[in-house]
Amino acid sequence: MCEPVWVVQASRQGVTERLARTCAARPRATFAIWGLTILVALVLVATSLHGLTSNSTVSGSPESARADHALARAYSTAPAQRTPSFSDVIVVSSSRYSVASPRFHAVVAALAQRTSRSGVVSGVRTYLGGDPTLVSRDRHATLIQIDLENDSAAKKIVRIVRQSSTNGFRATITGEHSVGNDFTTLSQRDLEHGELGFGLPAALIVLVLVFASVVAALVPIGMAIVSIIVALGLVAVISLAFSLSIFIVNMLTGMGLALGIDYSLFVISRFREERAHGYTPHEAIGVAGATASRAVLFSGSTFVVALLGMFIVPTSIMRSLALGAVLVGIVSVAAALTLLPAFLSVLGDRVNALRVPILGRNLNSAAGGESRFWRSIIEVVLRRPAVSFIVATALLLVLAAPARHIHIGASGVDTLPANLPARQGFDALQRTFPVKTPYPVYVVVEGGGGRAQGALRRLDRQLAADPRFGPGSIQLFPRAATAVLTAPVRGEPAGGPAIRAVRDLHNRLIPQLFAATSATVLVGGKTQQNAEYFDAVTTPTPYVFAFVFGLSIVLLTLAFRSIVIALVSIFLNLLSIGAAYGLLTLVFLEGHGARFFGFQHVPVVDAWVPLFLFSVLFALSMDYQVFLMSRIKESYDASGSTRDAVVKGVAGTSRIITGAALIIVAVFSGFAAGQLVQFEQMGFGVAVALLIDATVIRSVVLPSMLVLLGDRAWYLPRWLDWLPHIEVERPVAQQP
Repeated sequence: MCEPVWVVQASRQGVTERLARTCAARPRATFAIWGLTILVALVLVATSLHGLTSNSTVSGSPESARADHALARAYSTAPAQRTPSFSDVIVVSSSRYSVASPRFHAVVAALAQRTSRSGVVSGVRTYLGGDPTLVSRDRHATLIQIDLENDSAAKKIVRIVRQSSTNGFRATITGEHSVGNDFTTLSQRDLEHGELGFGLPAALIVLVLVFASVVAALVPIGMAIVSIIVALGLVAVISLAFSLSIFIVNMLTGMGLALGIDYSLFVISRFREERAHGYTPHEAIGVAGATASRAVLFSGSTFVVALLGMFIVPTSIMRSLALGAVLVGIVSVAAALTLLPAFLSVLGDRVNALRVPILGRNLNSAAGGESRFWRSIIEVVLRRPAVSFIVATALLLVLAAPARHIHIGASGVDTLPANLPARQGFDALQRTFPVKTPYPVYVVVEGGGGRAQGALRRLDRQLAADPRFGPGSIQLFPRAATAVLTAPVRGEPAGGPAIRAVRDLHNRLIPQLFAATSATVLVGGKTQQNAEYFDAVTTPTPYVFAFVFGLSIVLLTLAFRSIVIALVSIFLNLLSIGAAYGLLTLVFLEGHGARFFGFQHVPVVDAWVPLFLFSVLFALSMDYQVFLMSRIKESYDASGSTRDAVVKGVAGTSRIITGAALIIVAVFSGFAAGQLVQFEQMGFGVAVALLIDATVIRSVVLPSMLVLLGDRAWYLPRWLDWLPHIEVERPVAQQP
């Protein structure tokens, strides 16, 4: 008896099938187009990818930006009064010599001279000019204030500072640009050793185990690399017009590996399945194009649309991360729909070459078959579906419980490794000048006359006596009717104590003192910028959630013509995301297992992580939900039995879903293996959530829920009968 094959009628060919057949028939032309695209992208990356920053700014016109503009207007009326701006400070200390000694004078003078002549500094200020505030209380340390041009300029100054740490003197540097340079350096190091050094090899190992063939495993890796290169070229073009975060490169690389590999995995698996059914290579590519490629297009579109919700958040880092993921998602779909069919047409059955011993023994017969392992698990689960559902759900709720105590913030200089220059400089600054930081707060007062100036002087006295701040200075600009108070803030500008101090200044002290005046009072400075950043991330959260949930309900209702399936999917997403939030809190904030995983025990989760985690996990889990539910719905339509459909669907898809999830887990474990705390948190969160989603959710909670619901799982209100039906995978006709 002949094995059944699947034929897609030519008259019903969709766009994905036509693309697959066309590219497979003309592989040389396809390779030429993609080769030219890759070459252009490489040129753009080499020549135009610049201007990336480690700072996160808030879009629009936040108060800190208005304060900067008001200060600039005031200085324009009295240029002589302009106080030189200083972005960074060098801490010079000696346990042997005091600042009054000639040796100390000589060291500071030489360091200041070399810094001035470096060509990357626009201003230098030392205690040799007569400023006693630049000398520590014990008179064994001093500050050299400098103004760097940008983050990359810090590299040259760091070398000069290190060379000055000799003969009983220690020199360190910290501040805006030196910290930014260290974050950039660390992100590049994490990219090399984490995402590429760990994530890529781990993903390759998983692919070899899933495909049982080295060649089949290498093809998705190649697709991912192509997607990353082309997407980086697009980022290079966009960076010419917009300021983007340096972390876009890390995100693009990680998501490129995850999506490029996953989408190729779906298509290659379907191709091999159709070859096992007896189809010719070219026709197998056509069927894969009509089914797997169509699902990839649907999933990729869902992924992109879901991440568009992150553009609601008015911060540069959120929009940069979303942009990187969206661009590489689009390119990954394009590569899976065009370049991959061309590769498969050239390789043919050689895609199964270099088979893995034992695993590759029955490669053809196993392609597309049910997994006995997963079938046995699902049958055990469905013997007592109510018990399985209650136990699994209770476990996930217990994991989610710590999320009630989650605190958001930002990864500051104190989260950098102790061997980096800016961290060493920050520690030295805290020891010798606890309230002398390069991040003061500015209170800009416009109008109000003498009453406003009197209120500002009272505020200055209050801050000088407040241990959270320190003695400040007031500048008056009569022609601009403006007065400015500059006061230091104790602690790291992204840290909780400094943020709370500036919020108290903004929300309590200033309203109390200036209530009886007509002045406009604005607060600026790095700490105020961080407070605005936190607000900008948290305030739009309900809108992002509503966008994602609304999208989920619409797409799943259209795909499966069931409002219940859509609501069940939201419930499952909330379970896995809640568990991820709880584990983030448990590990990073409470420190349980942090040493085991090699993570830092920190007081906050980076502000962008929870919202980004939510959007990414929804988009990725949608892939698995659509892939699994389409098989279950197909079986249900054929048999009419929800239980049989669940068993067949889970047993037939769990191998590929688990493999796809493990690949993403491997890639995002590369983030967690780095040293940037914010990416450790993001990588750990995605990895544990997808592990939970691909195992507990897909093999226990979802099947037991569907069986308990029975036919009610496929309920669609009559008033929604008008909705069109979206075919995720185009139906094919069986032919002997």
